[in-house]
Amino acid sequence: MSDPTKTLTLVAACAFGLEAIVKRELIAMGYDARGSQPGRVEFHGNWSDVCKTNQWLRTADRVLVKVIEFDSADFDSLFETVRDHDWSSTIPVDAQFPVTGRSRLSQLSSVPAVQRTVKKAIVESLQREHNTNELPETGAVYKIDVALLNDTATLTLDTTGDSLHKRGYRKLTGRAPIKETLAAALVDLSVWKPERMLVDPFCGTGTIPIEAAMIGMNIAPGLNRKFSCSDWPQLPAEMWQESIDDAKSKIRRDVDLQIIGSDIDEDALEMAMYHARQAGVDNQIHFRKKRFEEFSSQQKYGCIVTNPPYGERLQDIREVQTLYESFPAVLQKLETWSLFVITNVLAVEKIFQKSATRRRKLFNGRIECTYYQYLGPRPPKGYFDDDYIEPDNAHHQSPEPFEKVTPIVTTLPASETVCDTNESTANTGEREESSGAELNVEQSVNVWEAAKQKRTAKSKPKPEVAPLFGGLQAKDHEQADLFRSRLVKRARHLRRWPTKRGITCFRLYERDIPEIPLVVDRYENHLHITEYERPHERDLGRHASWLELMRTTAAEALGIDPENAHLKSRNHDSRQYEKVDNQQGRIEVQEAGLTFLVNLTDYVDTGLFLDHRTTRLMVHSEANGTRFLNLFAYTGSFTVFAADADADSTVTVDLSKNYLQWAEDNLKANKLAGPEHKFVAMDCMEYLKRCVSKKKKFDLIVVDPPTYSNSKRTDDDWDVQQRHVEMLNMIAQILTPGGVVFFSTNFRRFKFQEELLVGFNEILEISKQTVPDDFRNKRIHRCWRMEKASS
Repeated sequence: MSDPTKTLTLVAACAFGLEAIVKRELIAMGYDARGSQPGRVEFHGNWSDVCKTNQWLRTADRVLVKVIEFDSADFDSLFETVRDHDWSSTIPVDAQFPVTGRSRLSQLSSVPAVQRTVKKAIVESLQREHNTNELPETGAVYKIDVALLNDTATLTLDTTGDSLHKRGYRKLTGRAPIKETLAAALVDLSVWKPERMLVDPFCGTGTIPIEAAMIGMNIAPGLNRKFSCSDWPQLPAEMWQESIDDAKSKIRRDVDLQIIGSDIDEDALEMAMYHARQAGVDNQIHFRKKRFEEFSSQQKYGCIVTNPPYGERLQDIREVQTLYESFPAVLQKLETWSLFVITNVLAVEKIFQKSATRRRKLFNGRIECTYYQYLGPRPPKGYFDDDYIEPDNAHHQSPEPFEKVTPIVTTLPASETVCDTNESTANTGEREESSGAELNVEQSVNVWEAAKQKRTAKSKPKPEVAPLFGGLQAKDHEQADLFRSRLVKRARHLRRWPTKRGITCFRLYERDIPEIPLVVDRYENHLHITEYERPHERDLGRHASWLELMRTTAAEALGIDPENAHLKSRNHDSRQYEKVDNQQGRIEVQEAGLTFLVNLTDYVDTGLFLDHRTTRLMVHSEANGTRFLNLFAYTGSFTVFAADADADSTVTVDLSKNYLQWAEDNLKANKLAGPEHKFVAMDCMEYLKRCVSKKKKFDLIVVDPPTYSNSKRTDDDWDVQQRHVEMLNMIAQILTPGGVVFFSTNFRRFKFQEELLVGFNEILEISKQTVPDDFRNKRIHRCWRMEKASS
């Protein structure tokens, strides 16, 4: 059997794109690592080093022993060379030795034939050297791999077994998991250090936060698992125990890391917490259920390292794009933070409207991805306990994981950081790439020490740098001043008007200044601010900062708690009641002595259309003693007014059960609920058809349909322009003689086809009378009062 101290040629196999990181890991451990082929880094060591590297390598997949390498263009040379090698010095007589193979750009292209040839040759070699005819293959596993590249055969012995990414702590599998080795590489390639906060807002089952915590605590990633070579006689039990004891002694149990993992999937978070406990780092990570858009922090110089949804297995492309568009808005609030995102979404920089500091091609499983590295401002000197030095592509090392070793000469080529682009290092704290001169480990340490002393010697403070995303310019503050002045003026103008009329919810600002296309509505002690899209020169990050400035400016100008100022965006193509959040926070407001529940956070619309305030009073004046029908009822505000006016009965119809429940809650809030008030979850056109067929009658009908609507619960899309004649003619059939219909629409280009209507003797457009005084836009809606002739 081989000498345990014999020098071996070892290979750290890894995923494509991680070679430079694995190489740096090996150099930090004291080995003469050098690149050989894509996905492979060679170094030298003995059997003890096989044990150590299996335990400590974080980003490699496995550790191989390079047994033999030779030119082989035909099967004869392959067989004879392998047979002539003394395999008995490595493989015992009872060992299992399966053979795997690969071939690329070689004449021997049949991999199964190559495997059979190598297996037969090793069998003859072992029989010869062990002087036996029997090889039972009942002992330890010695997996042999033969790789053919350009007619060169390389035979290696796998010491690892299951890939090194299998640390042993991830026993449960969620959707779209990321390998532990890749997660460790993402942390390694960031500027995170144990003194900084690290956040993964899409943590899934927790791999990135757990790997970061293991780095921060200096826990050997292979400490709690076994390897193929664990049972080999070359690595006796005492050698393994010594390595394990040494690794345990290097664990930093006194650290206090700031690592957060968040996700919206409760099941994934449960798995993440379980995995953290298995890894022994649960006390260093805070897991929580939280949407990415809600994330904020007072900490400075933190890092977001994340693997967000790609849109292939988890979400559709449109949802993913919307998610990615939220990144600049979140990051503009984190002025000193850095962002590191791995994804296969190709248009990330276009979506962010900002180029990455660096990009690196990586593979997440079989998916080709790009790691976008957005490096934020550099911390000032002395901000953390030690100086801020981020050598070699912001690489950090665990604190003193290994003892000093004898210096080994190695070459650090300028191309070590592969696949990087945008090599600007401004404000990043990164060094220039190596020129290719040979440095030994001791010399390289001196280089960094000299750089550290040089930086420390500089006494002038660094100028403050701009945040990674966002930031404001003088023009933005000028617009904020104009906005403030206009709001104060409007509030002064309206200070008596709402009080006299008992109005507590009204419009204050409606795109009065073209460059500030916002609408500001006051709901008692809350503000609802809506943005309407308009071309501007701001990128996403700066625009998010601008919106935040306008929100806080409005709150300050009107004496509202900033927490009660809610901002939303409404696109030009937003034609339905679109849900934008899920805070589920409703407040009570008053109108004409009635109570209404509004939601200022979760939907584009709030649940109470302020432009129909006057129309609701008209309905109230005509509802007494009537059979009332509310179509496309939304949250039932017209129903509340009709019920308060003592309508004999009401029927509230909407396709959404959620809105109908909201309508019922509005009735209950006014103590008006009762059996005479019915709620029907149905398509309104289908309901009308049923009423016509059953000859059901109503005295007063309100119909306020959306411009456009589609739903999976109905086969027909709704378009108010195309279908209003059909709808109103059916309404005429169920209206009692002398009955009244209020019909309203907010479609700007609506053309009312009165000439096609049948059954009404009086049709009056009352748009001017129904738009409240506080609305600058007098065409916010159009409204008609339609009456059926008395019999």
